[in-house]
Amino acid sequence: MSSKRQSPLTMNENAAQPAKTKAALTLSALGIVFGDIGTSPLYAVKLVFHQEHGITLNHANLLGGISTIFWALMILVTIKYVILILRADNGGEGGIMALTALALSATRGRKRVRWLIASAGLCGTALFFGDAVLTPAISVLSAIEGLEVGVANLEAFVLPTAVCVLLMLFFVQRFGTATVGALFGPITAVWFLTLLISGLHSVVGNPAILAALNPLHALTFVTGHGMASFIVLGAVLLVFTGAEALYADMGHFGRGPIRLAWLGLVFPALTLNYLGQGALLMSEPGAVDNPFYRMFPAWALYPMVVLATAATVIASQACISGVFSLAKQAIQLGYLPRMAVRHTSPEQAGQIYMPAINWLLLAMVLAAVIGFGSSTNLAAAYGVSVSGAMLMDTFIASFVYRFRWHYPLLLCVAGALFFSCIDLAFFSSSLMKIGHGGWFPLVIAAIAMLLMVTWRDGRKLLNKRLLLEESKLDDFLKQLFQHPPIRVSGTAIFMTSKPESTPHALMHNLKHNKVLHERVLFLTVEVLEQPRVGLDQRYYFCQLGHGCFLVKLSYGFMQSPDIAQALRGLDEEHGLRVDPNQASFFLGRENIKPLKSVAGGMAYWRERIFSAMARNASSAVEYFRIPADRVIELGTKIEI
Repeated sequence: MSSKRQSPLTMNENAAQPAKTKAALTLSALGIVFGDIGTSPLYAVKLVFHQEHGITLNHANLLGGISTIFWALMILVTIKYVILILRADNGGEGGIMALTALALSATRGRKRVRWLIASAGLCGTALFFGDAVLTPAISVLSAIEGLEVGVANLEAFVLPTAVCVLLMLFFVQRFGTATVGALFGPITAVWFLTLLISGLHSVVGNPAILAALNPLHALTFVTGHGMASFIVLGAVLLVFTGAEALYADMGHFGRGPIRLAWLGLVFPALTLNYLGQGALLMSEPGAVDNPFYRMFPAWALYPMVVLATAATVIASQACISGVFSLAKQAIQLGYLPRMAVRHTSPEQAGQIYMPAINWLLLAMVLAAVIGFGSSTNLAAAYGVSVSGAMLMDTFIASFVYRFRWHYPLLLCVAGALFFSCIDLAFFSSSLMKIGHGGWFPLVIAAIAMLLMVTWRDGRKLLNKRLLLEESKLDDFLKQLFQHPPIRVSGTAIFMTSKPESTPHALMHNLKHNKVLHERVLFLTVEVLEQPRVGLDQRYYFCQLGHGCFLVKLSYGFMQSPDIAQALRGLDEEHGLRVDPNQASFFLGRENIKPLKSVAGGMAYWRERIFSAMARNASSAVEYFRIPADRVIELGTKIEI
């Protein structure tokens, strides 16, 4: 294969990792990456053979159903994600936002293609948010429902217990995952070993189930029952929920440890457990109400409920952390307004807490748990967002393979069509659930999509309006110093989104205070379409004369701007000493007023949404980490 077709390696894999380091990363990946997909055995099999699908629970259908589960894991997780999509790292980072940025960077100059890629990326992100609401709900509920297997009278305690567990889970987010993170891997390793051993024990008792590894049984199952086969695909897709986490968390662990964990333990454990549940149902069809817990003897039931609850809490934690990370990326790329981002670990930059997202997510998760009441009811809502996001991954990845790595067009089209047909089959099947609760994640995704598109379009419209009122910075300074104002001691820093334009805050300061500091910095923060920017590319510095300087700071979409720290680095990089605790920061804040009569804008109701989002955006002081007692904020009224 030619060198230009090789995908770039992540930073983790460029350097040879010591065996101990790789082993530690692999163990950690078990908890963070595979928590969601690893808890699917709790509910997937019982929902595939649920009586309302109309498929009789007999020998042939059991083989077909388990075979379909196995080959779904093989094709969509092992081949599509572990082998193919994991290659598409963006500077070592993964996830749909990173994949979108990678595809956009490879298709510069192709305007229509870029628009399609950006739209698919936004759609996939919105669908992920919808999925993130249901994942904690269905995982925690399905684990605690094991209480019903042992004692029927405990059914009334399932819902309150699940609510308490979820409240505790979201409450501790503020403390970060650094303290409990070390426990994630070992607990999940015990979980997967338990899946493997229990499944193996059941398979040994009824080895006839091994015939399910024959793909012909899967083909017969998905084609031999008419509409019922199509509907049951919506339940089968539950087995690969969380598959995107393999890709999204690549930046934390590297491609190698994730592949090793999947092929070395997770995939064998899941396969044997699903086979074991099928073997149990061959001998005890009545166990279909909860085949996972029915595999265990009575003495092991309650310990398994505890272990399953711990595993689902870990899976939910990984999902919540993923939402924080994706929301932060969306903010950095200009699709959401600023929100408070708190770093919970001094060592790991990726460990963040976003209060607004956390409490909003909790409210929606509790609404799902209380509204649907059981994992079976939640399963009716589950799957639409998962399959839709996977379809978007396939679409965007095909452009990366074609335009970045220059694979043959025919091969890229054939691969995209193959996986798209499978993704579309699952997505179409999940659409059958809309009337039974599938509308819930779609409504959440639609709202998220509306907000992101409105914010993006609103910022473009706002910048267009500001451009009409702005003057070129060079021309303004030239005119200003023909009759210079009174200069006062100190350093003034004017933050602006456009380095070539005169900040409104500067004009307001001159108008009202009629003075200018002896040293003036015009500071712009730029976020690039790459995960991280090194210090060697962080600064752009230009002297404008008369004690004025232009400074542009570049960050990646995975990084959090730290203005105070960056200003201290100016001395080392460019010989300009700036103490952020002694400088005065002048910030402009737009007071947006939507008008129906203004031509060229958005729909009036979208302008009102944009205005509300702008009003409720987090302060630039906290977001950019500027000393709060050194800030002067000047407002500007803008009509759109």
